[in-house]
Amino acid sequence: MKGCACEGRVADTLRGSGLRPTRQRLSLAALMFDGHDRHLTAEWLHEQARSAGVKVSLATVYNTLHQFVGAGLLREVAVEGSKSQFDTNTSDHHHFYLENEGKLMDIDSSSIAVNGLPDIPEGHEITHVDVVVRLRRAPKR
Repeated sequence: MKGCACEGRVADTLRGSGLRPTRQRLSLAALMFDGHDRHLTAEWLHEQARSAGVKVSLATVYNTLHQFVGAGLLREVAVEGSKSQFDTNTSDHHHFYLENEGKLMDIDSSSIAVNGLPDIPEGHEITHVDVVVRLRRAPKR
């Protein structure tokens, strides 16, 4: 990432979100935010970082992803129990989950109407509603 023209923009984005632009955060952000929306796992990001020569532990990758979620830079989508995927597209949208491939695909939010939400406890507000439509390959006939 050193010398990258985007380094200053990424650092400004991190600062604006309340995060200090450390070397590891900058390096991981450069791998995630390349101008294309993507779904990723901590393991994928860790492998990409190591391939790019970034010395970072898997624990640091997890911590960074959760810090980015807390700062509103990523969305966390829980799909398999304790395994989460992270989405660089933080806009209001939903997902297909391809069970056979372990991948997420975006669904435009206008394609789904969510009705009948329960009353929420006093003192709380809904931040967003995640709909994950799970798919698997149909058997060949």
